[in-house]
Amino acid sequence: MNLKTATALHEKERAFVPKEFKVTTWSRLKPYFNELLNRPIGSVEELEQWIKDKSELDAVVSEAFSWRYIKITVDSADEKAEALYQYAVQELSPKITAFEHALNQKLVDCPFTAQLDPALYGIHLRSIHNAVNLFRDENIPLATDIQMKSKEYVKIFSEMTIGVDGKQMTLQKASSLLEEPDRSYREAVYHKIHQRILQDTDQLESLFDKLLAMRHQMAVNAGFQNFRDYKFRALGRFDYEVEDCYDFHNSIRTEIVPLTDELNRYRQSALHLDTLRPWDLFVDPSGEAPLRPFDTIEELVGKVIFCLNELHPDFGKTISIMRDMGHLDLDSRKGKRPGGYNMPLHLTGIPFIFMNATNSLIDMRTLMHESGHAVHSFLTRQFKLKSAKRVPSEVAELAAMTMELLTMEHWSVFFPDEGELRRAKIAQLEYVLKVLPWIATIDKFQHWLYSKPDHSREERQENWMGIMQEFNSTLIDHSNLEKYAAHLWHKQLHIFEVPFYYIEYGLAQLGAIAIWKQYRENPRRAIRNYYNALSLGYTRNIREIYEAAGIEFNFSRDYVSQLGAFVKGELDALL
Repeated sequence: MNLKTATALHEKERAFVPKEFKVTTWSRLKPYFNELLNRPIGSVEELEQWIKDKSELDAVVSEAFSWRYIKITVDSADEKAEALYQYAVQELSPKITAFEHALNQKLVDCPFTAQLDPALYGIHLRSIHNAVNLFRDENIPLATDIQMKSKEYVKIFSEMTIGVDGKQMTLQKASSLLEEPDRSYREAVYHKIHQRILQDTDQLESLFDKLLAMRHQMAVNAGFQNFRDYKFRALGRFDYEVEDCYDFHNSIRTEIVPLTDELNRYRQSALHLDTLRPWDLFVDPSGEAPLRPFDTIEELVGKVIFCLNELHPDFGKTISIMRDMGHLDLDSRKGKRPGGYNMPLHLTGIPFIFMNATNSLIDMRTLMHESGHAVHSFLTRQFKLKSAKRVPSEVAELAAMTMELLTMEHWSVFFPDEGELRRAKIAQLEYVLKVLPWIATIDKFQHWLYSKPDHSREERQENWMGIMQEFNSTLIDHSNLEKYAAHLWHKQLHIFEVPFYYIEYGLAQLGAIAIWKQYRENPRRAIRNYYNALSLGYTRNIREIYEAAGIEFNFSRDYVSQLGAFVKGELDALL
């Protein structure tokens, strides 16, 4: 099926909001919400149609908002795009939120709701009941303020540049220079990056202080003692609790950190270093020049499509369609906001990938990752309920992180030289293990931040340093770098923009390792299970989706130990 056919078929499903309707002003949008709110419902059939119509309206609004966000990230200097985005957040969103609650309440109160098929609507209704329970009128303007305030973070970082080799470059681009073999050069770049971040330390600390206070107030308004407990419910974490996060922290500290120590010991020996410093962590242990898997964006996209096709033709077709639609913005340039994302577009079903490629191995991995999200979006396009397409992050990141590992079997298209292919695989597997302690660090820090909202900046810094040390490899020497280490959390966008959305990466990484292990044993079965799990969207709970993939949703020390040992064994075979 080509893109035009796929889009046309999707458009034919629209029955409530006219195809030509565009989200512009509230006066044009409000009648559709009013119609849903005032429509009489006299049967289960009428209720089901009402739910489908509401879902269609949600998709129309969601896609319009998504495009406004995309446009401010691809060009932070676009004043018109910024104005449209601010109008959506400040004017449209609060009014929509109020109507959303009224519509959710109508669904909860409807006498026919109890007769809906739980197999079709159970997950949807669970989310609706949760939203109704959490809603407070006073949180509507507060949520708007938080959303606008949090966007200041990316603006601050997007304007940070440093001079290297006579050129000004973004910190993201400069970070790729930490892969260079010249140690003195790496050290100089490392200092420049962190000295530049320190220039905005007070601004970032003040920004977080304001976000912390507003988020805590939101939680108190909703009847919670702290934002951590409120956010767990707001994120819809029905299938695990706070204690499970503590189990994850403990398992990573006891089972994975020792493995990262072994990897760093090997790195230190291979590089012939007396001590391992932070600027030694990204250079290839062989001491050779950084791997450059592509020269142009077109080459990157073409080779990623090849890898995806080798796994399943539907996977490669996804990125081909997005490329033809212009739904890929991958190059790094001045004025473009940092980071990367896959933006689901629930109306058309054709997502958008944004990133800042600088011709590195990390760029290749990032596009593989975002391609996993994109494939997930395509495999859920058939659902009529928008809620079925809005998968929880623990599942969304499983799709993305698994794609990184599965495609590794076909990376020879990027690295025809056996030596370079080996180096690329070693780098990937090192990352798989080493990212887990950082995820645990960020998550545990956030538990502390929000469960003790009255803390001082000094206490915050002290606890950050303690938590970081708990998960940091003992072989990395941070002496005389404490001023940098004390503020390393400033580099983590999630803390500022999407609090508590980070442990999902760790939970999903464990799942991805398990699927890859399955793939190494039986490729066909693993791809079938992966495909089927992603195709479920959010029509089953998290544990059931993981089971469909043939794996466990498990953070125990024993399970984590098994997965860590598998990755370490694969690494040992390459070293």
